[in-house]
Order: sequence, then structure tokens, then C-alpha cells
Amino acid sequence: MLSRAQALALLSIAGLLQPGVSAAVAASSKRHRKTTAARSAHRHVVSKKTERTRASRRGVTAKIAAVSPAVRASTAFQLNYVMQRGRGPSAIENEAALVPFFDQLYRAHSDQAPIHIVQFGDSHTASDDWANAMRNTLQVRFGDGGPGFTDPGHPYRGYRNFRVPSGNSEGWRTEGIISAPGDGREGLGGISLSASRPGESVWMQGDGDQVEMFFLQQPGGGQLMFLVDGHTESAISTGGPLGPGYFTYAPSRGFHTFEVQTVSYDPVRLFGWVVQNRSGVTYETLGINGAQADLVASWDETTFGPQLQRRDPALIVFAYGTNEALSPHFTTQGYRAAFSEALARLRRASATASILVVGPPDCWFKRRGRLVAFPHIDEVIDIQREIASQQRCAFWDWRRRMGGEGSKRRWVTAGLAQIDYVHFTSTGYQLIGNTLCADLMDLYNVFVSVRNQAENDRSTENRERPPGGNQK
Repeated sequence: MLSRAQALALLSIAGLLQPGVSAAVAASSKRHRKTTAARSAHRHVVSKKTERTRASRRGVTAKIAAVSPAVRASTAFQLNYVMQRGRGPSAIENEAALVPFFDQLYRAHSDQAPIHIVQFGDSHTASDDWANAMRNTLQVRFGDGGPGFTDPGHPYRGYRNFRVPSGNSEGWRTEGIISAPGDGREGLGGISLSASRPGESVWMQGDGDQVEMFFLQQPGGGQLMFLVDGHTESAISTGGPLGPGYFTYAPSRGFHTFEVQTVSYDPVRLFGWVVQNRSGVTYETLGINGAQADLVASWDETTFGPQLQRRDPALIVFAYGTNEALSPHFTTQGYRAAFSEALARLRRASATASILVVGPPDCWFKRRGRLVAFPHIDEVIDIQREIASQQRCAFWDWRRRMGGEGSKRRWVTAGLAQIDYVHFTSTGYQLIGNTLCADLMDLYNVFVSVRNQAENDRSTENRERPPGGNQK
């Protein structure tokens, strides 16, 4: 039987360890009910092909360790304590790098301005679990800016985005993933869909004040028909000088199905959708399974840079390292150069954004029946910390924050990590996301307190100053 402390720990984990999480969960559930009802109303505009695509979105059940409920609950309680104990401003290194982001958050309410957060990463990011946990909490506190940027359609097996139902017909070719790297001219998330025959479609569903389609403008590029709820609204030409192109549309209020269809054999390459509101936070998940940081450095900068500039992010979360830590091709010199160049590209494209580097979690693999730590994980973390400091980026040591080296065993026992000792369960990712969000908000609260005190001091000084300045 569970003790009272263990039961409270499980409830805390279920509540994602956030003081305001009940409101976040309620808001998320309300959006889900609204989305489900609206999706049913618009189901008639989705073709059988895209219905099959939607069916492929169903997740695979996570593989967890077989342990007794008592052991699982006890370990979950211990991890709850570890995550709560680590709270505080010191959880994030180089915290001064986050001041521009905090300043935008502070001014967003009065300015009624949007705040865009983009997260680049590997499979931990691509799952959208911990990003979605942060998304929900930040949107409850600072306003719902909509889904923001999402990859086009359903670009690869296992692709997930909790805010945007989407899909595509079968005639599109995905490029930018590890098995099909492409030519580097990909979307903001490093992925594109290409087609060169008529009748192919890509769709998504959502509601917002503004909708955009990002695509490759190219000589001889084909034409697209843009449809809303099954009705043709506009034609989009993708022909022109080589570079990123954009189509913008202001929808009526409410939930809609947006779709583009090819009309000829001319080539078309799609980069992604944007659905956003005029104010509030967007948290945009840009993960690729198996990706390493050097993938960002391989993207065509003249295609990637303008897209990132257009999103104008207040915060960029850069979360790689797991795949590098196990790579047989890893060298410290090569990784240092690749990681430095990847961050430099982000800086060149978005000079005013704060950047938060997230290190890899504790990871293990089985060798001859024994668990062995990823061979290069210490070097990866050290290099990321070093480069983040050099390039004025904040750094969050995920491995240390989750309990340090060897802590993955407890996460597996607690049912918060999978038995591959690399990936987490959905609940585990949500715990990680809300822990990181709590660490950010702890720092933000310090920033607000200091800023308010400074403003109060200036106000007091102005009241006490005699008219006409100092007089003798």
C-alpha cells in the first residue's frame, strides 16, 4: 500500500510539478475538446488518403520496465524530490543570456506583442512531449499565440505535433531526415516535402489570426491552389528566383482546415505552415529523429536564415547531444567546430534572440548484458558548456538536473523512461519539460523582481528631486 508521501509524489508528478499546472491542463483539455468538435465538423474536407496519413500518427506504446507498483511509486517519489530539490536560479548556467527573452516576456502584455520560441533538437524534441508541457504552461501564463510554425503534412513516420492535426497525400517526397538528407534547401525545421505531379495535397487544421505557408521559390516552380474548408481561396505561384517564399492569409475566426494542392507537373517544395495569433506565446517544435547538431550547420544558410528571421524568435532552445555521445565518428575537435558553427548560424540569423543550450540526458546501452554509459557523453556536455559560454548562450545540464550519471536507472524503474535507457515515457518527458519551464520561470521571477525594484527606485528618486534640478 502506498504511503501518504508516495501518493502525494505521484499526484505531483501527474500534475507535472507546476504551481499553475491545473490551469494549464484545463486549458489544454478545453482546446482539445474544441479541436475535436471542430475537426468532426470539417472531416468532410479531408480525403481518404489524408485520413490514412492521420491514422499513421498514432503513437507506439512506450516500453517500460516490469517492476512492482510499490517499487515504481517509491522511485517516483525519490525522483520527485530530486527534481524539486534542484529548483532555483542556479539550475541554469550563464543566466544573463536570457535577459533579452525575459524582457520581451515582461513587455509582451502591455505591448500586445507575440513571443515566439523555437526548439531545435533530436528525437527527444521530435516527440513533442516535453515541448508541449512547456507550451501549455507558458501559454496559460503569457497568452496563447497559437501553434506557430509546424513542418508540412506528416513528413516522417512517428511525426507528432500536439497542437496541429496535419497530413498529406502519398505523392510527396520527404527530404531533410537522416535517411533522406536532401540538398540542404529545407524548411525552418530542416525538413521539406516535394512533389512534381498534379493532384497532390498537404493539409493542416487550426485556428488563428494569421496563416502562412513557407515554400521554396525556384525557377520553373509549380502552382498551388490554396483551399480553406474545401473551398478554393487563392492560387500560389512558387516560381521565381531561388530562395524561400511565403504566402500569407487572414482567416475568419474559428477552426479551419487549410490545404494546398498541386495543379501541374512543375516541381513544388513545401517548408511548413504557420498558424498564429497577434499576441501570446508560440512554442514551435523542430525535431528530427537521429539528428546531431552538425545537421544544422549543413543546412543552406541562404534558405534557413531568412526563415528564422521571419519567425523572429525571442528564445531558441538548442537540444542535441544524445546521438553524438554514441557516435563512432565522434572527435572532440570535430564536435567543437560543428557545435560552434551551428550556434553561430543561429546568431547570424537571429541576433536578438536568447539561446538556451540543453545538454543530453543520462543515457546507457547494453553491452554483453551489462549497462554501459554512452562513451562520449562527458565530452559532449563539456564542449556544449564551453561553447555556450563563449557564444553568450545559457546552458541547462539535463543529465545533472535529472540526478546525474547513472540516474537513468531510477527513471526506468519509476516508469518515467523507456527500457532502451535513452528515451523517456510521455510522463517522463512532461516532467522534464515542466522542470525546465519551472527553472526558467524561477529566473524570470528574479528578473521581474529586480526590474520592478529598479523602477521603484527611479520613481522615488524623481519624486524627491527638487523642481528645476539641484539648486544651491
